[in-house]
Amino acid sequence: MAGSERARHWRYGELPGVDLLRAWYVEKRFVRHTHENFVIAAITDGVEVFHHGGADQYAGPGALALVNPETPHTGRAGGPEGWRYGAVYPSPQLVAEIAAETTAIRGTPGFSNPVLDDPYAAGLVHEVLRAADEGNALAADTLLRVVVTRLLRLNGGPLPQRAVRTAGARTAARARAVLEERMADPPTLERLAAALGASPFALLRAFREVYGMPPHTWLTDARVRHARRLLDAGVAPAEAAVAVGFTDQPHLNRHFSRIVGVPPGAYQRERKNVQDR
Repeated sequence: MAGSERARHWRYGELPGVDLLRAWYVEKRFVRHTHENFVIAAITDGVEVFHHGGADQYAGPGALALVNPETPHTGRAGGPEGWRYGAVYPSPQLVAEIAAETTAIRGTPGFSNPVLDDPYAAGLVHEVLRAADEGNALAADTLLRVVVTRLLRLNGGPLPQRAVRTAGARTAARARAVLEERMADPPTLERLAAALGASPFALLRAFREVYGMPPHTWLTDARVRHARRLLDAGVAPAEAAVAVGFTDQPHLNRHFSRIVGVPPGAYQRERKNVQDR
């Protein structure tokens, strides 16, 4: 059934900073990862199951899977038929702009619940994708703003403020900074912990509490995120793979597909099409 899977991950030049996706996945399993942007995914057929906030969430036809930026989650089919959906990924800046203009939300806006059953809003998401496909800039921009407004009014609120940072949280943040700096040549957990004056398990526990995943999973996510930026800039996939610390392009391909949903070559071709136009 995996051969039946189809996905297109692209951008429309008239919607700057907004990623677009249409996909039908059957055997695809998204590993634990995060997004810089919001995820607004409208399910058409089947059921998507994604682990979010400590529990499995289920989104079926007419429902939307909603994930706030930097929130760890997974994704898989809820049945043998897989799931088909369309998604838009607006930036935090755009969502904040829309919230300030059309809602009473104060603070940083976000979604309150990860699943919302709203066939009308789901239909609007697919209309955004259709308008982008047809090159209808006015419709795409208008419909995107309408659907974000609706979702914030029905299921929005201020995101929780970060708690006062504990010593463990500060250690986790320092560890993250080291991994960002040494992305292509990271230390072992033991050496990283020793450099920060912590034990390996204390660092592991603190990192998971702050970032929702262990350091090695976070590093893979960060490498794929950085690889996306390099691909957007025109760097060849093989070069991007080595630059972010993967051993070769097949290594990048495997992790990229399990996080982004398409291989890096297909991802870059769609980005190049937008730039060419």
